[in-house]
Amino acid sequence: MIDRYLIRYFLAVIDQGSFSRAAQQCNVSQPTLSIGIAKLETLLDQKLFDRSNRRVALTEAGSRFADHARRIEAEFLAAERLSPAAAPGIPIRLGVLASIAVPILQAGLAAIAGETALEMTEGRGRELDALLDRGRLDAILTATPRSGLPTRNILREGYAMALPLGHPHAGRGAVAAEALAGETMLVRRHCEALPQISRFFTSRGVRPVMAARTLSDAHALAYVEAGLGITMVPESFARPGLVLVRITGFDLQRTIAVQARAQDAWRIEPGGALDRFAAACLVQAGGASG
Repeated sequence: MIDRYLIRYFLAVIDQGSFSRAAQQCNVSQPTLSIGIAKLETLLDQKLFDRSNRRVALTEAGSRFADHARRIEAEFLAAERLSPAAAPGIPIRLGVLASIAVPILQAGLAAIAGETALEMTEGRGRELDALLDRGRLDAILTATPRSGLPTRNILREGYAMALPLGHPHAGRGAVAAEALAGETMLVRRHCEALPQISRFFTSRGVRPVMAARTLSDAHALAYVEAGLGITMVPESFARPGLVLVRITGFDLQRTIAVQARAQDAWRIEPGGALDRFAAACLVQAGGASG
């Protein structure tokens, strides 16, 4: 019989990429974890990992067993979450797209704080998708949802140009790209729409001076407020101190959603922690759920 702790040791090695970090995650010594992995390999009569001084990689047999192990652990977690006493101790590994507006994320977290343990990972869309597919995340808060996955839609929104108060175009509902040809702009380097934005302005002959390129949305918005330049942002970035003006003809939209793997669909079922998280995000955004 394969004990659950052996499954958790195995998954920890996959998630952490090393035996030492996996042992820390499981709160055991490295020799104890190594013995557990060896026992699991004996029970399965299969070598699960190729080990070297630099890396730990799954064997072909290990890759096949990993899918079974994820499903087994998911079923254990599904059973455990039925127990109110056990639920707070089960962490949800949540990936968050770096371009999600802070107030939306904050509202979601506040809705489940104290009742649900979380392990947060921030990244770009493709990074989070890959981690979700490999089972290293349980769910993701994304603006680039993929078809075929369990999904809880939160908000569909467009993009607008963020201007400082008092900007000549601040009182307009929309402005043509060509009218901004003389403006100094800022680049939000992790923006999922950056390629489309760049092509849109370039195709209209707008090649502005770039005053800053930043990975921090907080910095980008502060730069706009200070008058350093202007930048395209999702509409949920609206806040006091900024004016958002739509760009005529730029109709790209994004959908903010929580997604899980097919075998983890229960995580976003109605009434669950991530469903409440998504509902609070929606209320903060003031949008309409899809």
